[in-house]
Amino acid sequence: MPTAETIYEVPLMLEESGMGAYIARYLGIESRVPDLSEWRELVERIKSPRKTMQIAIVGKYVELHDAYMSVAESLKHASLAHDVNLEFHWINSETVTEEEMDRELRKVSGVCVPGGFGARGTEGKILASKFAREHKLPYLGLCYGLHMAVIDIARNVCGFEGANSTEIEAETLYPVIDLMPGQEGVEMGGTMRLGLWPCRLEPGTKTERAYGEHTVFERHRHRFEVNNGFRQSLADAGLIASGVSPDGQLVEIMELKDHPFFIGVQFHPEFRSRPTRPHPLFRDFIGASVNSLPEGAQRTLPLNGNVAMQPQAEATIAGGTSA
Repeated sequence: MPTAETIYEVPLMLEESGMGAYIARYLGIESRVPDLSEWRELVERIKSPRKTMQIAIVGKYVELHDAYMSVAESLKHASLAHDVNLEFHWINSETVTEEEMDRELRKVSGVCVPGGFGARGTEGKILASKFAREHKLPYLGLCYGLHMAVIDIARNVCGFEGANSTEIEAETLYPVIDLMPGQEGVEMGGTMRLGLWPCRLEPGTKTERAYGEHTVFERHRHRFEVNNGFRQSLADAGLIASGVSPDGQLVEIMELKDHPFFIGVQFHPEFRSRPTRPHPLFRDFIGASVNSLPEGAQRTLPLNGNVAMQPQAEATIAGGTSA
């Protein structure tokens, strides 16, 4: 195999070498000529020059980028749909300070907080949610990324000081994230909510517009959920449940009203994205991010006086996409 410019070129190289016909002969099955026109077009788009955009991925495993491979590839799938090239800005949520987070997120067009478990690195992820919320920066939270957004808004908008997940702090006074109903006292193991589950979308939300459907199915892996006892308080703060289980008991998706794109999901949409069919939420997240920050600009830094911005960036902020 010669070196490929992109891993997505490898299937084309294998087909051109006769690998498909060889396997068909070996297995004694009919050999057909595949229609790879859509795939060839995909590879050509990948190899063509495109506008570059930076997206921050905030997590505790960022030194090992492969830990977030599915998320990164899903973001790339979505970027191709918008004809942009992505560069990832990796931010370690365990070591980042508030000043560093503030400085780094001013350089990017969107922020994604992927899944995870445990208390390590959570405060950095909460800071990422806070910045994205306050500066109208597109935000996509995946599983734990939803939990971090809920904690941020509970603490900083609802006024629930010290609000947390019982996964992180068992005795918190405001358990806005808690075990799913029926999971109390159950040991970790084969009790997680796993596999494909239905989700009912609320009409008129950004989520429903993204999917273009009323009911969707997504893949889950978790034991903790948004605490229903706080759903109304969160809704009053602007964070609404835009997707719920068919019986309405489990929050699957939440979105922030009056924000260009601020969505957190309880599931893992990265497992359902494909190169030629990007997942709707990744697609619309990148779509919202495209116009968030002009190429080569950055948001004004308030730390040591204002930093001058390009005129186009100033116009963007004046239009309400930043602060």
